[in-house]
Amino acid sequence: MEHLALYRKYRPANFDEVVGQEHITKALKNQIASGNIGHAYLFTGSRGIGKTSIARIFARAVNCEDNQNGSPCGKCESCKRLEGQSDINIIEIDAASNNRVDDIRELREKVKFTPVDAKYKVYIIDEVHMLTDSAFNALLKTLEEPPKYVIFILATTEAHKLPATILSRCIRFDFRLVSQEHLVGLLKKVFDSENIEYDDDALRAIAVAGEGSVRDTLSIADCVNAYSTGKITLECVERVLGTTDETLMINFFGYLKDRDVGGLLKLISDIDKSGKNLPVLVKDLSRHSRNLLIAKSCASPNEILNLSEESFGKLKAQSEVFDEKTLISYMQVFAGAENELRYTMSPRLLLETLALSVMSGQASEDVKKN
Repeated sequence: MEHLALYRKYRPANFDEVVGQEHITKALKNQIASGNIGHAYLFTGSRGIGKTSIARIFARAVNCEDNQNGSPCGKCESCKRLEGQSDINIIEIDAASNNRVDDIRELREKVKFTPVDAKYKVYIIDEVHMLTDSAFNALLKTLEEPPKYVIFILATTEAHKLPATILSRCIRFDFRLVSQEHLVGLLKKVFDSENIEYDDDALRAIAVAGEGSVRDTLSIADCVNAYSTGKITLECVERVLGTTDETLMINFFGYLKDRDVGGLLKLISDIDKSGKNLPVLVKDLSRHSRNLLIAKSCASPNEILNLSEESFGKLKAQSEVFDEKTLISYMQVFAGAENELRYTMSPRLLLETLALSVMSGQASEDVKKN
């Protein structure tokens, strides 16, 4: 049987299943329930956080014969047709590959045809910022005064690239990155449904790596599950992602604090021989600096970090030996070096130079000058 990716298998079917976008789903449900539906919407935000999923749910809901408080019922003929992706009243267009003015002119001609056995025709234009200037101009008139049975949903990751004339004609919804807490909750639900055993630390690591994206988080979970032969552990996640374990981070920063040149160079050598991705390591060093700063400076740090008690205890203990200015400079230096490491011919040599410069304070001085 063909494997179905988790992010596809667990795509939300109604507004209540959407994760982390309550400010949007509530507004859309209220509009549908009251019948106060707009003719053009703009969904904007980072990748993988639900723009297209919510657009599809909205398209089903406005045509649903028996919507439930604004959500599609999932039982009527209209809902069933869309579930099978056979509803001719819901048209999805990828603007990245259909961005010419002729494509939009063709759309304008098709808009004239009324929906079949439905109240609305819904056009979902994904990556709309990819349209050419002439295509935007061709879309403008239709977007301004579409037939009463047509709804446009424009989805984009880069709203700033859209002309002001387009923006002014849309009801705009800004999607947020999904919190780590919500992502962990989703992973628990998915893994429990799939009968996959897991450690809580592993879920937190996957959620952190997902960086607020539901799709990325579930894709990582898929990879980790494929790698694991049993329970999903933190070690499994670290091996798949190439990230650095907690003990190594603690040791690395311990050598920095003690100005132990030999110990630090030996550790970098061991890391390199183990085959770890050094640009990923630098990203982890920047994140560890940030975590130390939060543990040292914030009133309720673990509400932000969401670590296990054991992991937070180690982090908190190490944070006490650094001052805030030093940790801020570490964050700046390591974050700024990630791209440089990706393109250098000698990443290990660059990492050694960077680490020793940080240890001596030279890198901190360079940051201040810049």
